[in-house]
Amino acid sequence: MDESFLATVVAAHGRSYELAREIPWHEPPWHAVTRGKRHDYACGDVVEARATAPGQAVIERHRPRSSLFWRADGVRQKLIAANVDHVVIVTAVEPPFSPELVTRCLVAAEHQGIEASIVLNKCDLADGLDAARAQLEPFRAAGYRVLELSAKRDVSPLEPHLARRKSLLVGQSGMGKSTLVNALVPEARARTGEISRALDAGRHTTTDARLYPYREGWLIDSPGLQTFGLAHVPLEALDACFPELRPALGECRFRDCRHDAEPGCALRALAEHGAISAERWQHYRRIRTELEALTRRSRAGK
Repeated sequence: MDESFLATVVAAHGRSYELAREIPWHEPPWHAVTRGKRHDYACGDVVEARATAPGQAVIERHRPRSSLFWRADGVRQKLIAANVDHVVIVTAVEPPFSPELVTRCLVAAEHQGIEASIVLNKCDLADGLDAARAQLEPFRAAGYRVLELSAKRDVSPLEPHLARRKSLLVGQSGMGKSTLVNALVPEARARTGEISRALDAGRHTTTDARLYPYREGWLIDSPGLQTFGLAHVPLEALDACFPELRPALGECRFRDCRHDAEPGCALRALAEHGAISAERWQHYRRIRTELEALTRRSRAGK
């Protein structure tokens, strides 16, 4: 058996993958492995595969990607999804979410030119709703779409933004991504878990990214995040990944401005005048410091 075919990666399990020749698919997924030790394929990748047995295949190579959403900390990297045109960052009224992690996901999306939306889930929990809204206000002010809903009651606010799109759902554990997927794609039967009160965080219920057909497009559910490294974003590209800073790009007095204490820094002037929230500015400075340290280490190692 030596049939070659094009397919989409619909699930990634470490070094093994599930492939679909058509989306929506009308046959069981193909179970595939890669050649040698290579395992740099992501859910959503279009690949060239060769059948080795009924329902079994080996991936030969992937076709060029239109986008890649991933995270890296300088030592390890994790490919999350390829060829997406929309990232949905899921937050919730409960448990508490990290605004900085939201910013980091947005930076990764901006760097790849992927549109991003933010969902505030569990809005039926009135006690914490105002506080959660306040945490997301800086993102609204920056121009990001923020949608409020309760995945267990009504997901209609999100549905129009997913139709005919290739969307990825990301967020911390416990935000309700799997519940959201079940509401949008009932046949998905994604596992859901209860909130761990002892840890004040969600239990991991999704261990691998998985793609589901959805309204002439598709939707990818992904494992819960706890950290999000941005080592793959070049230092010189970071400023443009914050929409609030774009009006001042190239306006600093010094070309090599670090946007810290240098005189005539146009970006810091924006922060001082409130054009970017104090919290978002802190996120920017923290990420920039990390990337500067990585750049120094990289140069020292050469």
